[in-house]
Amino acid sequence: MKIIRHITIVAAAALGLSLTSCNYNSIVENQQAVEQSWAEVENQYQRRADLIPNLVNTVKGYATHESETFEKVTEARAKATSINITADNLNEETLRQFQQAQGELTQALKSLLAVSEAYPDLKANENFRDLQVQLEGTENRVTTARGRYTEAVQTYNTQIKKFPTVIYAGWFGFSPKPQFQAEPGASQAPKVEF
Repeated sequence: MKIIRHITIVAAAALGLSLTSCNYNSIVENQQAVEQSWAEVENQYQRRADLIPNLVNTVKGYATHESETFEKVTEARAKATSINITADNLNEETLRQFQQAQGELTQALKSLLAVSEAYPDLKANENFRDLQVQLEGTENRVTTARGRYTEAVQTYNTQIKKFPTVIYAGWFGFSPKPQFQAEPGASQAPKVEF
């Protein structure tokens, strides 16, 4: 009987040690990395949203009859900035809504920039060129921030799904974080014609 009790105590101690080796603190650190990288994604999208009014106003000065394009950009910007996601309410659905609104804004911006092709004076305007360069730089920052978010989520999600961490990750409320999905049509190469 004593042997069974000793085996039970040793097994319980081994289980306890294996659970502590999963390191609750490291899960918290990885969760914080996800939250920080999400904040950077939001920061870069906000930077893009802040550039848009100046870009629209600059284009308006040259292309006054493009009001439909301006309205689409303004509406898409309003929709994109109205979606407030925090790390706490970040899930598949909220991320999908966020990504859809940002995609609509991207399309509207492409239309706005396409308008500039019809106005040589606008393309030569220093303010417009500066805003265009800032927008391009911001798009690169968005891509970098999304990449860092993706890496942080992968690390965190992998950690909470590994055994034996998966056992107590759920007990403490650690749940998987969503990833960005490819935009519809992203799997098809753009058509290039000469």
